[in-house]
Amino acid sequence: MGAGFAGRVVAAHGRHCLVEGDDGQRTLCHLRGKKNNVVVGDRVRWSLSGDEGVIEQVEERRNLLYRQDELRTKSFAANLDQVLVLLAAEPVFSDTQLARALIAAEAAGISALVVLNKHDLRDAFDAAWARLAPQRRMGCDVLPLGLREDHGLAALRERLQGKATLVLGPSGAGKSTLVNRLVPEAGAQTGEISSALNSGRHTTTATTWYWMDEARTTALIDSPGFQAFGLHHVEPTALATLMPDLRVTLGDCRFYNCTHRHEPGCGVRTHVGAEPAQDPMAIDATRYAIYEALFDELAARPTY
Repeated sequence: MGAGFAGRVVAAHGRHCLVEGDDGQRTLCHLRGKKNNVVVGDRVRWSLSGDEGVIEQVEERRNLLYRQDELRTKSFAANLDQVLVLLAAEPVFSDTQLARALIAAEAAGISALVVLNKHDLRDAFDAAWARLAPQRRMGCDVLPLGLREDHGLAALRERLQGKATLVLGPSGAGKSTLVNRLVPEAGAQTGEISSALNSGRHTTTATTWYWMDEARTTALIDSPGFQAFGLHHVEPTALATLMPDLRVTLGDCRFYNCTHRHEPGCGVRTHVGAEPAQDPMAIDATRYAIYEALFDELAARPTY
């Protein structure tokens, strides 16, 4: 083997990562220099040094999904086709956490798919499905799923076909079950990755790239970290443009720098709480309250 091999990062832990070549062979690599940083999904060039590889270059990313709070930035994955946010009828999901994930995906230019699990819990499912009406109205794809009775799994597989999809979801939504159903070898792959990275059980909490098919055209990327989804990389003045239901109402405000919170003549607030049957640009009151809270949070962040 010589220098200059191409590959994709399929797992990372600390200063080490696992790189898969186009032939499917995986090599343990380490980063050259302290400034280099790779995430799962990165396309890289690497060379061989002893029995390990060395990352020489990270190719330009199509996109990068990440979250940022006051203390640190957490990157999920790069070069994604879509983000799948898995929710469940029970436990009750957080509207705010869902909004944060969708805003982060929108900011990164990545399409999002919301999947509601536990179809067998009929009353709870119907209530949760109704709560997702604002997301459906604003054009977000929302799919029903029942892993216990195989409801909607075939339709979901179809939506994943030929794409690299990052799966996010709160605890109890069934993310591990979904990954294992879609990728039966996921457990074995995780074990192999843990062994390769020499970090044992710790990689089970790290982002991992799985192939769903032998041809390696459809990928599922499993990632933790849904609970604390900081958006400090988003400017407060850009927030409304990243929320599709608010975005369609922009342009009619009296003031060019309207924050859509208290100014007179705001063209956004006139649609808040309206009935969708009467106003096609109606903004759900809960969604607007989330916008206000996020705006305040982002406006109050420290500047350095």
